[in-house]
Amino acid sequence: MRPRSIIEKIWDAHLVAELGDGQALLHVDRVFLHELTGPQALAALAAAGRAVAQPALVFGVIDHIVATGPGLSGSAREQAGAAFIRSFRDLARRAGVRLFDLDDPRQGIVHVVAPEQGIALPGCTLVCPDSHTCTVGGIGALAWGIGSTECEHAVATQTLARRRPGTMRVEFRGRPAAGVTAKDMILALIGRYGAAGGASRAIEFCGEAVAGLGVEARLTLCNMAVEFGAWTGLVAPDDTTIEWLAGRPFAPRAAHWEAAVAHWRALATDDGARWDAQLDLDCAALAPQVTWGTSPAHVVGIDGVVPDPAAAPDATARAGIERALAYMDLRPAQPLAGLPIEAAFIGSCANSRLPDLRAAAALLRGRRVAPGVKALVVPGSTALKRAAEAEGLHRVFAAAGFEWRESGCSLCFHSGGDSFGAARRVITSTNRNFEGRQGPGVRSHLASPLTVAASAVAGRIADPRALAPR
Repeated sequence: MRPRSIIEKIWDAHLVAELGDGQALLHVDRVFLHELTGPQALAALAAAGRAVAQPALVFGVIDHIVATGPGLSGSAREQAGAAFIRSFRDLARRAGVRLFDLDDPRQGIVHVVAPEQGIALPGCTLVCPDSHTCTVGGIGALAWGIGSTECEHAVATQTLARRRPGTMRVEFRGRPAAGVTAKDMILALIGRYGAAGGASRAIEFCGEAVAGLGVEARLTLCNMAVEFGAWTGLVAPDDTTIEWLAGRPFAPRAAHWEAAVAHWRALATDDGARWDAQLDLDCAALAPQVTWGTSPAHVVGIDGVVPDPAAAPDATARAGIERALAYMDLRPAQPLAGLPIEAAFIGSCANSRLPDLRAAAALLRGRRVAPGVKALVVPGSTALKRAAEAEGLHRVFAAAGFEWRESGCSLCFHSGGDSFGAARRVITSTNRNFEGRQGPGVRSHLASPLTVAASAVAGRIADPRALAPR
């Protein structure tokens, strides 16, 4: 057999049938639903008189449209999403789907919960009606977002038809300096090659910089593969992955664990495997990254300046930059460092895990959020919220002036009832900075949790490397 990439190995292992014209029928190992789109799929299935094919392989979470205010619980968390949530509960119960409800200690953002619980595993296929499903590629799963119709098909048959994707290898070379994180690495990649640089391909992220990342950071890297225009992204499992997954609630155990580990190790890309494209990025000289515009590709190092539309390669690009600058209320050549902010947000499926919270808390310890800055931190799951509290991180955030909230998607997008209030310029650890993404008129600057924390203290966009952890 010719040398194969990890992507080809997972694809081939799940191939049910070739359908012709480049299409293939794949077995889907796990399906995740959430309250924003899950009810549609389950209701359509019931209306058609069909049942969920394998309820044990379908999981539901409530995360997208829940309020996360400090201390909220029960029905108080439902607020704007009450109708969706109640419908989802009822439909999931009827279909036999396991639901991690608001009072479940396993509740949280779907892309945080899936690997955290050991439901997503290396080499598995996983789908969810959410574009950031590629997040779980960080543990070596082949995962992608789907639409409502595809979701209905997946839960009815545990299969999906897909066209075999093109493949890409992205090597992150060198070792990032202190203060430079996985979020900075992926933002720099998107900034260099563009928001369509992934060209709808399946990407393997690799290289010295990736090998040195913890699993949570790899999840961050893969989370934003979709912002790079990729179909999905993944990192091959290694000793770091295996150690992280050991003992997770849904992970294999005993003899099954040993067999699983042997399989996971065999997933590594073979020497000589073919790729449709290869890119690289040198991480050794990277600075923390921050976006200036309304696309993740509108990004520069924190010591950089806003670009001049006149330098754009064509009229279309020039018009896009001009529109972004108008929305963001910025001017060409304006430095980003020192730009005043009104709010700071740490959370989302990109950056709400325990290492993110630890790093931000270490920088905030003994410091205070600047007067007039609204600062929030929203853990990605109830389980990691409790783990953070066991370490006393919530007290560090509270002492610094951050609101310590319940888990959920929160202000990653403007839908669940959370709000920045009157704040309009925000620095945020989320993954999208589109116009109005975090609220009407809100201007969002994407950055790492470290940069968000440093900026909250300074009251302006600030370089975290200037603040040593205490």
